[in-house]
Amino acid sequence: MGTEKARMLRGELYRDNDPELVAERRACQVLLDRFNATRSGEDSERRAILTKLLGAIGDGSWIMPRFQCDYGHLITLGRNSFLNYDAIVMDCAPVVIGDDVSIGPRAQLLTALHPMQDHELRRQRWETAAPITIGDNVWLGGGVIVCAGVTIGSNAVVGAGSVVTKDLPAQVFAAGNPCRIIRTL
Repeated sequence: MGTEKARMLRGELYRDNDPELVAERRACQVLLDRFNATRSGEDSERRAILTKLLGAIGDGSWIMPRFQCDYGHLITLGRNSFLNYDAIVMDCAPVVIGDDVSIGPRAQLLTALHPMQDHELRRQRWETAAPITIGDNVWLGGGVIVCAGVTIGSNAVVGAGSVVTKDLPAQVFAAGNPCRIIRTL
């Protein structure tokens, strides 16, 4: 493992144009191109591709095309979980999705962060990443965006179009931009 990849996985500043990281993203894109080109009913082909692509995929879980991610192997999908159409998972850090999770269409799980204060570092393409964890039996409505470093507790529901910038505890309904707890479930 090269220096930039190790830095990325430790959550430190790294350069995404490192040749090793570029090669990994290209290999991921080849699998995604194959996955996204599958036709309705080609469930076994989709499953075989996802098994190669993801770090883990639990029994009974599936993802609908069009699906996009950076590396794939940093994504763990539990049992009986579902990502609907047009999901984007920027997995520059681990993304752990629990069992029985439902993620609506056009959801985005975004682990990448860019320097806000240091404009020169940002110009030079330095970035960091922070993991995302989604507990069991969570439902993310359509168009939800989950930001870097966020953990969503089990049995939580996040309303459509919400932008989750901070951790959410278990068993709550939360919604809005920024997302806030509406009530306990």
